[in-house]
Amino acid sequence: MSRTIGVLAPGHLAIGLVEGAKLIGPLRTYPEPGKELDDDLRGMPAEDIADCIFRQIQAVAGEESIAAVGVGFPGLIRGGVIEESPNLQQVKGLNLQMALSTALRQAGVDAQVLVYNDADVMAAGIAATQGQLDRLIRVWTLGEGIGFGRYPWSEGAWEGGHSVVTLDPKEQFCGCGGRGHLEGIMGQRAMRLRFLDMEPEEVFENAKAGDERCRAFAKVWHRALAAGSATSIHMEGPGKFFVTGPNARFIDLGLLNMYVHEMVKMTPLQGSLFEVISTSTEIGVIGAAVNAQRALR
Repeated sequence: MSRTIGVLAPGHLAIGLVEGAKLIGPLRTYPEPGKELDDDLRGMPAEDIADCIFRQIQAVAGEESIAAVGVGFPGLIRGGVIEESPNLQQVKGLNLQMALSTALRQAGVDAQVLVYNDADVMAAGIAATQGQLDRLIRVWTLGEGIGFGRYPWSEGAWEGGHSVVTLDPKEQFCGCGGRGHLEGIMGQRAMRLRFLDMEPEEVFENAKAGDERCRAFAKVWHRALAAGSATSIHMEGPGKFFVTGPNARFIDLGLLNMYVHEMVKMTPLQGSLFEVISTSTEIGVIGAAVNAQRALR
């Protein structure tokens, strides 16, 4: 079985050699453990980021025969070009796929390079490690922003975190500047802007304790995720949704399922399931490799 390299680049790098859906050998990271945060990707020019990823791929490849390289990178990515990356704004317009392909070819590595949104490779990694590569898998990642990943990968923007879930013109906390977005309600940054007097975890703690302001927001928060999910269900049909990320701990599955049931009434579209799971860098690296493997077929 051919081996593939998976790369995950959410702000730092994680690179691994993958065979099938399993990591072969140790995971390589950049910066190395213990290095200063100033060494991560956020402070690098775009060309240096591409070169850094290439050098790490080269180190992992060694003398192995590599069939493909899959890269998971934050942002809106189409045709290997990073069209937008809010957290790494310097890479906007970078053709990362071409840059890596050229560098590897010059180094004598004949491997196809595919670049995906990092949420999509996490979805592929979950599908692979859960034994569900034959099914439609959707993943919400709840953190600073809201990521939406889909497996099997399909061409498109898939910026589900920017789904419009309210028509209230005052809802303008989304980091992209758009109004009414899911991320503008659920994102960590958005919650901090909304509640200047408490952290998000305090909001949900106070909601459980009976604070009416916090209880009302917790319902809106769950209803927003239900709305984003219901939109996906109406477009692609029912299926499994995984919820992960640091703020997945706030999820009340009973409340979320109730709201989705209120929003999805056509019988053929009912029956979706939600599961809160923890994920790891390793799962994302495996997912990047799995997507690249599938592209070779």
